[in-house]
Amino acid sequence: MNRRTVLGFAVTSALAGLAGCIEGVQEHFGFQGVIPVEIQSEAEETQNILLESRERESGRQSYEQSYSVTPGETVSSPHLDQTEQSFRVAKIENETMVTVRTVSVTPDANLVKIQLYDDNLVVEVRRDDGENEIADGEDEDGDGDGNETAGSNETDPDATGNETAANETDTDDDE
Repeated sequence: MNRRTVLGFAVTSALAGLAGCIEGVQEHFGFQGVIPVEIQSEAEETQNILLESRERESGRQSYEQSYSVTPGETVSSPHLDQTEQSFRVAKIENETMVTVRTVSVTPDANLVKIQLYDDNLVVEVRRDDGENEIADGEDEDGDGDGNETAGSNETDPDATGNETAANETDTDDDE
């Protein structure tokens, strides 16, 4: 009985010591966690998208993937590194970016979910602390060609994100 107690204490102590070392080993060898990326299409037509990510500190592009997602399909993209980065999703039509969403991905993120619709694109970053970021209606690329979805609070505080800039202009001209 006494040997078992001593042996149990020794094993417990060794495991506790190793638990503290794992974090140091991960940091030393550059092991990082990963953040899964999920793409879900609610559209009635096939959607072409481009996913890009840039590290915040260096500005280096760390991720680039493109997909053609069919209606009703759910795709799992390669995971993102668990670092500070800017993640951009662009919907492509006729070789032109028509809708662009940019979100901030931080190490506390546990999922990046992209939902595709015929006329919109929603990107959600789910975080461990429950603070989720959703990008669903802002003109992100700023080239002013009128093809992006409008709704940025900087230009129209009442914008819903469901109308395009071109449609808003046409509506005013028709009256």
